[in-house]
Amino acid sequence: MILPNSLTLSLGGLVAGILAGFLGIGGGTVLVPLMVALGYTPLQAVATSSLAIAITSISGSIQNWRMGYFDSHRVLYLGLPALFTAQIGVYLASKFASYQLLIAFGLLLLTNIYLVDLKKRLINLTNREPTHRINPAIARVCTGGAAGLLAGLFGVGGGVIMVPMQILLLGEPIKIAIQTSLGVIILTAISACLGHTLSNNVLFIQGTLLGIGGLLGVQFSTRILPKLPDNTVSIVFRLTLGLLSLYVFWQAWQILHS
Repeated sequence: MILPNSLTLSLGGLVAGILAGFLGIGGGTVLVPLMVALGYTPLQAVATSSLAIAITSISGSIQNWRMGYFDSHRVLYLGLPALFTAQIGVYLASKFASYQLLIAFGLLLLTNIYLVDLKKRLINLTNREPTHRINPAIARVCTGGAAGLLAGLFGVGGGVIMVPMQILLLGEPIKIAIQTSLGVIILTAISACLGHTLSNNVLFIQGTLLGIGGLLGVQFSTRILPKLPDNTVSIVFRLTLGLLSLYVFWQAWQILHS
């Protein structure tokens, strides 16, 4: 079966994979608006994005493991609570009207612009002795739980929340936070994908196309993109999120008034 949008889906997955490897995020911030633009419902976009993110995050984490940057203990500490909260997100996603889901997703995109900027400022904290303002176990449950909830609700990996929270609450260096985040996204995305599959929301052909593109993109970014200037990548990424949020709000407006 040849899909008319197969090339667009693959290229979208490629971009999402590049973002996943460089910023430790799943790429749903790109995939969900892309699928909505191609005519899929917001719920289908969220559900199918989780499948693509699972493929992308597995690929990126394998590459990190080969380079000696994968810590399974850190991943499990954050990933286990995320497995449960992802199912809560899946349940909540089915309760929103399409325009409500899009508005909430647009607000998440705008929040991500701030969090990406916050993550950059928090790099200065990584040269200090880690300090825990709350119990580390509680911090891990909160961090992983927030990531899982976002994965199920919005079809994102949750990394854009996990990375700043790891730095703030656990005192993790920025690079370790990104690498751990990508590993945890495997668990959040798989959990969310299974939940959406049981509800018949996942489009497997489209999700596989997105995932193949993401697989290629994440291999590139884990090797090459960290060498690029942080300021350039940060500006482009925040600009992309801003434009995507405007498009998502416009889509919500169209659905509300249709």
